[in-house]
Amino acid sequence: MPTLFIVPTPIGNLEDITLRALRILREVRLIAAEDTRTSRVLLDHYDIHTPMTSYHEHNKLTKLDAIFAALAGGDVALISDAGTPGISDPGYELIQAALSAGMRVEALPGACAAITALVASGLPTEQFVFLGFPPRKASDLRAFFNAMMDDPRTSILYESPYRLVDTVRAAIEVLGGDRPGCVGREISKLHEEYTRAPLAELLAYYEAHTPRGEVVLLIGGATPSAPEIWDEARVLSALRARLAAGERLKDAAKALAAESGWDRKAIYGMGVGDKE
Repeated sequence: MPTLFIVPTPIGNLEDITLRALRILREVRLIAAEDTRTSRVLLDHYDIHTPMTSYHEHNKLTKLDAIFAALAGGDVALISDAGTPGISDPGYELIQAALSAGMRVEALPGACAAITALVASGLPTEQFVFLGFPPRKASDLRAFFNAMMDDPRTSILYESPYRLVDTVRAAIEVLGGDRPGCVGREISKLHEEYTRAPLAELLAYYEAHTPRGEVVLLIGGATPSAPEIWDEARVLSALRARLAAGERLKDAAKALAAESGWDRKAIYGMGVGDKE
């Protein structure tokens, strides 16, 4: 069965492409490219002469039939201007349509600005969320950051350099200036820059240094608040209530330890002493 290959392309440095990706781009029947002029630079660099067709935000629906017709006769590769197709570009619609039509879809690993910036940011990587481009309208932007208020995960955003200062300022208004952040700019290119600092310092820096090029903004997650430690009277009252309801002392002590911040053995001893 012919395959739609999802092929990541370099986000800057032309060397950041896999040998497998180059082989696929040479072998497929057709390459669907976000911008054929941009992709031609990459293909010429590697002496690849596979036919291309444009597939972008403004023609993504009208081009489906042509791409499916090509798939009927052989493999097709989908590429974006930079990075992994389907991430903040119209590739998602083609992938979804191909899967719905029962076609084979195979994604290759490769360059992705969001993951590259996350790893380099120094922010926690155990849990993270990619949020794409934030909204432009001020009220929507506040709601966007409000939704992040209690999220402990690192957030990854794409943003225009022309809007970076306004976006960081809006984040500070909602999340506070102490939140850790990072701006990755021109990743893998000649003027690559990472600025790692609390949001307030990022704002001051980019108000004084106009950002240029592709930008990834990362914001650290919310710090979990310290659990409230109950006083002894509250623990004893809750313990007595559980025991009066027929709960075993062992089970009551375990449950209350999780709720109160007290040591389980201390609560158990409190219950034994209360019986004496």
